[in-house]
Amino acid sequence: MGSILIVYSSRVHETKGIAELIAEGVRQAGHQVQVKTAKQIVTEEDLTGFDAYVFGSPTYHGEMLPSMKQVLFMAERAQLKDKPGGAFGAYGWSGEANKRIFDTMNYILKMKMASGPLMIKASWVEDGVETAQAYGKEIAGMIL
Repeated sequence: MGSILIVYSSRVHETKGIAELIAEGVRQAGHQVQVKTAKQIVTEEDLTGFDAYVFGSPTYHGEMLPSMKQVLFMAERAQLKDKPGGAFGAYGWSGEANKRIFDTMNYILKMKMASGPLMIKASWVEDGVETAQAYGKEIAGMIL
């Protein structure tokens, strides 16, 4: 059984809802998961000891929230190279945060990323619940 850390930042709690749905998918796949806010990650040690990582932030004015940027800076020092990872976040029309988090994890942190960033506008639209849970299962399946 693996252990996955999901870290998110959120303004109006939609990204939190997506994080919880991803966590449900991880649990359904038989793995343990911890869900934390970006503000709960204080040092790079808070990021150690997990088999996979999922980071998320909403897109606000074309950017991720500052607290998620801080997590990514800490992640650079946490030695996450070759760990499975994923990125997500709520967005209105563009979704730049999802893509930037994914690219940072892939190209800078050198993590083994899921098929792409999770791109759903909100957990309650269309098939958001199933899509977020499937993303959690995908990342869980990447743990050796």
